[in-house]
Amino acid sequence: MKNLFSNFKGDLFGGITAGIVALPLALAFGVSSGLGPSAGLYGAIFISFFAAIFGGTNTQISGPTAPMTAVSMVIIAGIIAINDGSVEKALPAILTVFLLGGIMQIGLGVLGLGKYIRYIPYPVVSGFMTAIGLIIIITQTLPTLGYYPKDDIEFVDQYKPQAEEFILKNILKEEAGEGILVLENFEETINRSNEITPESIQKEAQTLANSETKGALGALKVIPRALQNINWLEFGLALATIFIIYGFKRITTVVPSTLVALLVVSGIAFGFDLNYRPIEQIPAGFPMPNFKIFTEFSLGSVTPYFFSALTLALLGAIDSLLTSVVADNMTKTKHIPNKELVGQGIGNSIAALFGGLPGAGATIRTVVNINSGGKTKLSGMMAGILLLFILLALGPVASKIPAAVLAGILVTVGISVMDYKGLKAIPSLPKDIKIGPIKLSSEVIVMIVVMLLSTFWNLIYAVGIGLVIASLMFMKKMGDLTAERSDVKSLEEEKAWSDEIDFPKNLKEEVFIKHLKGPLFFGSTSEFQQLANQIPKTASTVIIRMGRMQYMDQSGLYTLEDVLIDLKKSNITILFVGVLKQPRYMMERVDVIPDLIPEAHIFKTFNESLLWVKENIKDTTGTS
Repeated sequence: MKNLFSNFKGDLFGGITAGIVALPLALAFGVSSGLGPSAGLYGAIFISFFAAIFGGTNTQISGPTAPMTAVSMVIIAGIIAINDGSVEKALPAILTVFLLGGIMQIGLGVLGLGKYIRYIPYPVVSGFMTAIGLIIIITQTLPTLGYYPKDDIEFVDQYKPQAEEFILKNILKEEAGEGILVLENFEETINRSNEITPESIQKEAQTLANSETKGALGALKVIPRALQNINWLEFGLALATIFIIYGFKRITTVVPSTLVALLVVSGIAFGFDLNYRPIEQIPAGFPMPNFKIFTEFSLGSVTPYFFSALTLALLGAIDSLLTSVVADNMTKTKHIPNKELVGQGIGNSIAALFGGLPGAGATIRTVVNINSGGKTKLSGMMAGILLLFILLALGPVASKIPAAVLAGILVTVGISVMDYKGLKAIPSLPKDIKIGPIKLSSEVIVMIVVMLLSTFWNLIYAVGIGLVIASLMFMKKMGDLTAERSDVKSLEEEKAWSDEIDFPKNLKEEVFIKHLKGPLFFGSTSEFQQLANQIPKTASTVIIRMGRMQYMDQSGLYTLEDVLIDLKKSNITILFVGVLKQPRYMMERVDVIPDLIPEAHIFKTFNESLLWVKENIKDTTGTS
């Protein structure tokens, strides 16, 4: 406790400043997620406070971030779609997925998996981050233009036939569930269909129109229509917000330009009583836990989103630990990665209980905190307390903020979150793959595949596909390198190792030496399989040198076994030299040793095998 208040003044100022920076972003992320501004604010309050208490990075400021919001947006839209477009009906399942993601994060920390996060390839991260930026920019184009599909009567009317069909299907589904046979009881179906009103059809059509324009692809479909129906006031407010954010930074960076833009543009819009569209109402009072997570829990509604929750957990872990590294570099301290994951998981779990968006360590807010004097966990706690105060004291005022202002803020967030370093490197990366006459870079392929699939299809699957492609390409490269270094050559063709220089010249035709360099795994087995066919017919003995083969997987083991069996069939004696611990253990498990290679044919050094050769092998070719 004493250490917590050792830098009270600096932590107080750092936390307040970081909280002020977080406010407009929290509101904007909440709106873009589909759950409303309060969800973003609740997430920022609880994650910031509890991740600071339990986390492993003293100066970290946590809350909703662009990547976490983008993934949350996909999850939210999917669950709302299967709940008849009702946020209220979908909310328990949505928050359960968020809670599951937080619990998984705690699990990652408890199991000590924080150190493995760094093995995710850079092209996957780069493509993902650029996609996040593109998704935010494209989806915020509609509110920036002041166009909301569900309010476009002509556009919504196109979906009325589908809305009627959807409502009738639900009626038939209800009757089937109640055991009513439609063909035997038309009257019941007619009576229920008479309850369908123009209002219910209109509402369902609005839901369908809204869901059709969700995501980057949906937004792109209606951008031409949005341009035809542009709301110039909303567009002007969004442009003014973007202009102030970029322009004010040139004057000073002491005051956050995002906050200045929020206050100035909102003040003008409200002060001059302009006919703008405000954000959703922010509930007054202290946020209360949503117990429907437990009372309305359904395993079936959450199971399809298990991997979505895992993606949130992993993405939050990556986001937070990268920010922790930035904080370490600035403060010359060392964060505790697994403790940080536990802290983030606790913060996300508690935020989910109160209806908040999931989040992670936020780099910009953390940097602001450190630059403003924050040094201990108290700074992150102060940021959360400040946001709670703003919610309790200024909730009704914040509800007057124009939606176009938050859209403008998000456009600048989208621009800033893209990975320009990775994009600039595209022309200079080595072209290591040849497809027909075209040479391409494997890293660029992974980056672009992840970027395009994330932007226009599915963020979660895109990352998985990117990891698989990157892993396959890596294994192909490693296999090629291993095969190249461990090529099958005769003793005369291959450069002899230092202890092979004095090998008897008269036995070079009878003895074939094979050098294994690097792991024998499934990516490098194809070349090794040719060993039996490439040995000269004069050879009666093969020495396989394994001193530089540190690892063998199951594929490598069975490939080796097949080759040894082929050699045995050809009456060739096999000697092993320098077998290391792991490969030997693998070979003993399937009895390659001693069934195929007896202990008498296994030598620690090449010189020992040479003595055996001199004693047991005769010159049958007459070489002198």
